[in-house]
Formats: sequence, C-alpha cells, structure tokens
Amino acid sequence: MDDTDRLIINTLQTGFPICDAPYNKVAESLSLSESDLLARLQALLANGTLTRFGPLYNAEQMGGALTLAAVKIPAERFDEVTEIINAFPEVAHNYARSHELNMWFVLATETPEQQQHTINAIEQQTGLTVYNMPKLKEYFVNLRLEA
Repeated sequence: MDDTDRLIINTLQTGFPICDAPYNKVAESLSLSESDLLARLQALLANGTLTRFGPLYNAEQMGGALTLAAVKIPAERFDEVTEIINAFPEVAHNYARSHELNMWFVLATETPEQQQHTINAIEQQTGLTVYNMPKLKEYFVNLRLEA
C-alpha cells in the first residue's frame, strides 16, 4: 500500500458523494483519474487490504438489530459448522479466534425479534450454544492511515 492508497482509504472513510459520477468526483479531489481510482480500489480488495467497500448502515436506526455472537466449536466440526452458520443470510461475517469461543460472527436482522429467532435456529442446526453479546454502547473508531 502506497501513500496514494492510504489517501484513498482515508478520504473514502469520511464520506462518499451522492451524485451522478461519485467515483469521478472523488478521483478529482485526489488528483487521480477515475480509472486509476477504480483500479486501486479493485487491487486493494483483491489483495485483501480491504475486505469490503460499501455503505455502512445503522441497523438499529432502521428498526433492525445487530449483535456479536460466538460459538465453541469442536475442532473436527469447524468446517461443517462454518458452512451452517454462513448459510444464514443474517450472518454478516464471521472469523475464527484462538479462544475457547473459537468462532465469532455478526448477526444483522431486520427486527430485534428476528435476532433471537436466528440464534435459536443456529443452535438447533448446529447443536451448539450461541453466546449473544449485544453492544451496550457504540463507539466510532476513525482509522486514519499515515501517508
């Protein structure tokens, strides 16, 4: 990642224009061509520097619910249980942890009631306990990369 990539990431975290040509507008503000900006974003996604690029919605303000959940999966069942959990459209993402609770995942549901329903369904399909860890307070962490 070079200084231009860092500048792109820093700039896009502060907002994305709503207009007919948003990438062109961002590119101009960075003294880049639109094609260069798009190529750099694709490269950052392809090499894993960025895992996703898109809007971040506040589910709670839209009437939905988000929570962090964890499961203790026996090592020999990890791949099987991962497939089951990933099959739920409410699972935003998951990741393995070096911890007794070795898989953590984020649930995003349209309503708070659906959250518990989804947890119950995951428990039923896996035979494992899902530990629900809802946030008590929201913090905004603004990542700024040094150029």
